[in-house]
Order: sequence, then C-alpha cells, then structure tokens
Amino acid sequence: MLRTMAFLLCGLIALTAVGQDAKPVTVLSGIDNPCGVAVQPATGHVFIAAHSGVHRLDPKSGKAHVEIRGFPTDIYGKGPKYNIGPLGLAFWDDEHLIVGDGSRPDGDELVRIYKVAKDAAQKNHEPIKEDAAVVTLGPIKASEETAKGEGNFYGVATNGKSIFITCNGDDTKGWISKSTAAAGKPGALKLSIATKIATEVDAPVPVIFSLDGKDLVVGQMGEVSTPPGDSLLTIYDPETGKLKKNYKTGLNDIAGLAYSPKTKKLYATDYSWSDPKAGGLFRLDIDGDSVKAVKIASLDKPTACAFDKNGVLYVAVFGTVAEGSDKPAGSLVKFDSGL
Repeated sequence: MLRTMAFLLCGLIALTAVGQDAKPVTVLSGIDNPCGVAVQPATGHVFIAAHSGVHRLDPKSGKAHVEIRGFPTDIYGKGPKYNIGPLGLAFWDDEHLIVGDGSRPDGDELVRIYKVAKDAAQKNHEPIKEDAAVVTLGPIKASEETAKGEGNFYGVATNGKSIFITCNGDDTKGWISKSTAAAGKPGALKLSIATKIATEVDAPVPVIFSLDGKDLVVGQMGEVSTPPGDSLLTIYDPETGKLKKNYKTGLNDIAGLAYSPKTKKLYATDYSWSDPKAGGLFRLDIDGDSVKAVKIASLDKPTACAFDKNGVLYVAVFGTVAEGSDKPAGSLVKFDSGL
C-alpha cells in the first residue's frame, strides 16, 4: 500500500530551468564545513553550525565569534569525507537555539537546546560549552525500529509546540523524529515519520514548516552518488505524519529549504555530490503535480539556508579546499532581498 501511495503521490514531471543570475555576497569566510544556518528573530544575528562549533554573526557590524564550542568530531561522506560537528539549527524562541548533533556515532547523538543572549555580539565573548545546554533530547538508541540508532541530525524545524529532526541513521527507514512540548517544555525525542518507507527514496535532510504552519516540508536528498536527479520535495501532516504530496525536483542532493517572507516563494540548495558544478541555489515553482526547479545562482557545495525577516537569504557553502592548503574553504553568503 505504501509503495503504491508513493508512486501515486509522486509528481509526474520535474523540470529544471535557468532563471535570474543572482550574485551572492560573502559575509563570512574560513568556516570549517558549515552545515546549519538560523537567524535569531530578536536580533537578526545569523548562527552557523560548522565542524568547529556554532558561530554567531552580527550582520550590521560584520563581527563574528564562536557562540558554542567543544563538540566532538565525526566523519561523513561517500567519496570525499568531511569532518563534521553540529548540524541543523533552529530557534525555539528568541533566546533558545536548537542544535542537531552530527559529532558522535549514530545512537549517541543528541539534540541540544542552548540559551543564547539577545544583545549584540560581545567583543570578549566566552563561548558556551557544548555540554552546557538547558535541554538535552536523545539519544535514539538502536531498537527494532532503527537498526543502529539515529544520528546526523541535519534538519531542525519547530513551531513552538513540536520539534522535528531529520535523521540519517537507519537508511532503510529515513526517520524524522519528533519532540512534543508539554507545559512549554520539549518532551522526549521519538521516531515519528519513516520517510524512506513512504517515498522509497533515502535521506531526509532539510525540514521546515509551510508559511501557514499547517504542513511539514521536507527535502529528501536521495543517494549522494546515483541516480542523479533523485531528490524529492515532500509534504507531510505534522500532526499525523501522513504523506500529503511528493514531488520530483530533478535536483541531485537537496540540502536546504527556505520560504521567502517577502515573496512567499520556496528556495532550495542543491549540494550535488556527484557533480558539484550543477549545484547551487534554486527556486522551486509548484504547479499542480509538478515542480520546476529554476536555478538562481551556482554555488560550490551549498548546504543550509535561511531568510531573515527582511527577505535576505543566507546560505552556508562548503566550498573546495585549494590544493595543498589546510585552510577551511567554507563560507556564509547572502542574497539581498528580492528573491
């Protein structure tokens, strides 16, 4: 039944087109494998998860510092392998940042919530220690539902009532986990949606809420090598976990999703493991049962993305380390409002 449902719901056509040639502006460089981006609602500060920790950038002053540090290191990748630490980011409220872990083995990784200040970036800021979270969720240990336990928590989405985390542990299930709040406090992290069973495609990575908050929107990355163009855009009911829509995108490896607060349009990043030159920022135009992916800009292995309230889009980019160099090639770029 689920197999039939996956095919019935899957978009009939995936088209890729080239649109406006938007020019990104680099606002922070020398970051070690950035994987997560979140904008603090109260300040507009941009938080970036990287191998070295969680960084904080004040866009007005251009100053940045490490906000949270002390994460262990894990290795991820097929073909090229990368050192990773914290991954997905999202704000629970103005002062509490949710951080998905990628720095430990599957079955040991955690979701932590930290209290972060609302004042400007401090000149002599003392970073928060990785284990100094106000809330810790998980780990999700091996069980009948997940063969080796869950980890690589790439995507984080919250509506203040629930927290959804994309997991990349058991590749046969492709779990999204969920924490439901009680009395304003997040509850236990539990397995919720088996996306691989629902779609027959692996690896849920980015997760966000729709603009009206009624739907959970997920980027299903698919296999990082073959086949090309297997990434999906999927829509779930956040209350029941039921798959509502499933669109082929024609993209190789969706790594980030974000809605523009100004134009209400949906944007995605394509990391494109097997063909980095094909990667970049795309607008996803939904028309009935099909999605057209319109390329906005080429980027060198982009990951997460997030808009601020003014419509400025921030994108984390892995980049490529120069031959013979040991300096991190990652960066944070922005696209000015208008997308």
